[in-house]
Amino acid sequence: MTQNNVIVGFMETTQTGASHPSQQEWAQQLRLNGRRVTKQRLAVLDAVEAMPHATADDTVRQVRQVLPKISVQSVYVVLADLTTIGMVSKFEPPGSPARYETRTGDNHHHAYCINCGMIEDVACAVGDTPCLTPSEDHGMKLLSAEVVYRGICPQCQEDMTNGTTAK
Repeated sequence: MTQNNVIVGFMETTQTGASHPSQQEWAQQLRLNGRRVTKQRLAVLDAVEAMPHATADDTVRQVRQVLPKISVQSVYVVLADLTTIGMVSKFEPPGSPARYETRTGDNHHHAYCINCGMIEDVACAVGDTPCLTPSEDHGMKLLSAEVVYRGICPQCQEDMTNGTTAK
């Protein structure tokens, strides 16, 4: 599937029961998107896959377990490039740094706990891109909609009921 002449990733990797893509699958996707297969790109993909909804700094820490000398800037550049080619998606919860995940191409949304910051994936409200029909499209061919549901997660609700606070 293409979007703006970029091949969009086909794996929904953060869904329950989804298998972890192999290095060969990551390499194939990189090549299909016109990118060289490098240990830095593979390490960032593995880190984002292992920690869905992680910040760039979280990703740096995870990647450094495999590539201890990689620079922060290198991880940021790889994340930006992987986002550009659609192998990684980026979203920005309110009041929080950008988050990254390998679940792409399905236009899912996110539920964000305003108390503890927990983030959960939410399937598309309608099932068709762009999920929401705007009152005006201004002549644009709309490709996606970004929705962040803000709320209070079950654990924080329980903590509030019991008079305790989130960690």
